[in-house]
Amino acid sequence: MANEKEKEHELQLYNSMTKQKEIFKPKVAGKVGMYVCGVTAYDYSHIGHARAYVAFDVLYRYLLHLGYDVNYVRNFTDVDDKIIRRANELGEDPLVLSGRYCQEYLDDMVDLQCLPPTHQPRVSEHMDQIRNMIAQIISNGRAYEVDGDVYFSVDGFPNYGQLSGRKLEDNRAGERVAVDTRKKNPADFALWKAAKPDEPSWDSPWGPGRPGWHIECSAMSAHYLTHSFDIHGGGMDLIFPHHENELAQSCAACSESHVSYWVHNGFVTANDEKMSKSLGNFFTIREVTKLYHPLALRHFLMGTHYRSPVNYSISQIEIASEAIFYIYQTLQDCNEAISRFQDQNLKGAEPNGKLPGITPSAKDCIGKLRSDFETRLSDDLHTPSILNASLQEALRFINSSTNQLKKKQQRKQQLSVVQSLIELEEVIREVLSVLGLLSALTYSEVLQQLKDKALKRAELKEDDILRLIEERALARKNKDFNRGDVIRSDLAAKGIALMDVGNQTMWRPSIPPVQEEQPVQKEQPSGPGKQDQAAPPVST
Repeated sequence: MANEKEKEHELQLYNSMTKQKEIFKPKVAGKVGMYVCGVTAYDYSHIGHARAYVAFDVLYRYLLHLGYDVNYVRNFTDVDDKIIRRANELGEDPLVLSGRYCQEYLDDMVDLQCLPPTHQPRVSEHMDQIRNMIAQIISNGRAYEVDGDVYFSVDGFPNYGQLSGRKLEDNRAGERVAVDTRKKNPADFALWKAAKPDEPSWDSPWGPGRPGWHIECSAMSAHYLTHSFDIHGGGMDLIFPHHENELAQSCAACSESHVSYWVHNGFVTANDEKMSKSLGNFFTIREVTKLYHPLALRHFLMGTHYRSPVNYSISQIEIASEAIFYIYQTLQDCNEAISRFQDQNLKGAEPNGKLPGITPSAKDCIGKLRSDFETRLSDDLHTPSILNASLQEALRFINSSTNQLKKKQQRKQQLSVVQSLIELEEVIREVLSVLGLLSALTYSEVLQQLKDKALKRAELKEDDILRLIEERALARKNKDFNRGDVIRSDLAAKGIALMDVGNQTMWRPSIPPVQEEQPVQKEQPSGPGKQDQAAPPVST
């Protein structure tokens, strides 16, 4: 029975190479090497980037939770055609521009509570590793030099297409660049690009130039993780050609190169349409978090399984914001209930010196939450089941228990309920921590931040609401209930809910009853990432 339980909680990941879920077994017991393709730093990061890095942050956190020593590498592409073009438009040095957007990205990741990886290498700082790998590929007869450019020969790699499932004859030459007649095969791709005027370049055995699109990740992953490691991640759009080419390069450079699990996250759409600059539905992380708490964006992204497409809309981000408020309000109520009884000296030892045990129903709730948490996350990181079911049940139990404390009970029963709340809160915090939803701030501070965002969306100040609450109270006192209802409904339409508690009226954020399915208004241009097609979820 114990073996069955252990098997139930074995981590399984969907492997894009084998097209099936597999039990995770690291190459070295207790240690995990994970490489995730990072951003091309020429603009603010978009919510597709957020989707990818939140997904892999959950994986990183869960591997740490399981006790693994994780070497997590996530790179920056700071040398690229798009960076150079943007820098030329702005009259700026390309490396200065990319350096600035690298920092902007890091700020976004802090806001989204993504843990910093073990290493965050930049292309510009790893030219030696890139040049050495290219030289090795040439030495192994898998690449050739033409006029200072170096191309990988796909004909020399018979397994080309094994990751994507594409046949070589189906590949579209010139998908990213114009067809080069100097290539032996139109599908051959650049490992090194000869220098052009007014572009950054580095010396090499083939003349001055800079790396191609794919070689950077092969070189940096090998440098930090060796040629053979456990997990390689990124967006589904990277399967071809980026990861296919990475795989070919790495194997061509070292016959022992091997990645055990290729893991890819799904796309982000906006109002059921793929994000596209031409459609005007392309949104940066900053544009969303200006009006919604970063935890709401994180919750929204985890509310759909990481491999499925997720549709971004105002109504969905409102739902996620409401969910975060409910979590933190429930935990705040729990804290207040515990503190209130502690202050009244109702929490303490029994005459025999022992604390009362938790209630049987609390024990069941805690056991179910722990079991569901381990089972669901071990099943290819199924976060929606935890957020929408297990966690909700635990939060409802807390609300039920805090209400129970308001009723007259024997001291021993009260102590048992309080102890139940203490232990359940601890488990919920553990779950939220692994999901990246536990803020370092106090519950009340997060609640205030959520209220501040609601005020911003409503274009109101708190004084405005307090004034309307007073006006409503006066109207009700004067039997002008119609005016009172109008005030309440007008605020509700702006996402502000009024709640009458005893003789007091409180307010909190709420979901407006009528939603216009129009994403937040853009404020600055934002690029689609490194690929030419619009708005991939992650690009390298």
